[in-house]
Amino acid sequence: MDLVEVMRTTFACREFRDEEIEDEVIHRILDNARFAPSGGNRQGVHVIVVKDFEKKRKLGQLCEPALLLYDAQQKAGEVPFNTVEPSVVLEQEIDTNSGHDFEIFNRLEEVPLLLVVSIDLSEVASMDKNLDRIGIVTGASVYPFVWNILMAARNEELGGVITTAIVPEEESVRKILDLPKNHAIAAMIPIGKPVQQLSHLKRRDVEDFTTVDSYKGNVLKK
Repeated sequence: MDLVEVMRTTFACREFRDEEIEDEVIHRILDNARFAPSGGNRQGVHVIVVKDFEKKRKLGQLCEPALLLYDAQQKAGEVPFNTVEPSVVLEQEIDTNSGHDFEIFNRLEEVPLLLVVSIDLSEVASMDKNLDRIGIVTGASVYPFVWNILMAARNEELGGVITTAIVPEEESVRKILDLPKNHAIAAMIPIGKPVQQLSHLKRRDVEDFTTVDSYKGNVLKK
C-alpha cells in the first residue's frame, strides 16, 4: 500500500470483525514497526501479545475507573486528565452507570489482537525530567514504534487504536503480565479487521497549527 495513503487513512478503529489474525501477520506487523527510531537506538520497547481470554477480560475491567473519571470530567466541560487545569469533578459525581462510549473495553476479550507496549525506563533519556511540568520526552523513544504498529496494521488492511486507560492501573497490570518494575506501559492496542474502513479523516489544516519563527509568527502557507 502507498505510504501516503497509509498515513492518511490510519484512523482510531474501535470496531472489529470477528476474524482471527494469524501469528505470521502479527510477526510481520512488528517486524515492520521495529524500524521506528528510538533515543540512542537503545530500542527499550517490549511488546506483549495478549492472547489469553481471561487476561484480556481483566485488562478491560481495569480500565473502568479511569474511563468513568474521563467521562465525568468531559461532561463537566474539562479536558480529561489534563495537567494544566485542576479537575473540579468530585468522586461522588462520577456516574458509575456511564461508560456507554467505552464498549470496546467491556468486551476486550473479543478483540482479535491485543498488544501491550511498554518502555524500559532505564533505557531512555528523559531530557525534560527536571522541568516543572509533566514529562513527555520519554515518549519519543516509544511512540514512533507504537504508531508504526498501527501503520503496519493498516498496510495489512487491519485497524487499531492507541489506548492508555490501563496506565493508572499499571501496578495491577504488572501482576497480570509479569511486567518488570522498570517498565512503564506506553499503550494498549486493540487490533482487528475494521467493520468500516474510513478513508476521509477530519484533521486540522497545516495553516491552523504551523507558524514561522515564533508561536505568533506568520502562518506557513503553500
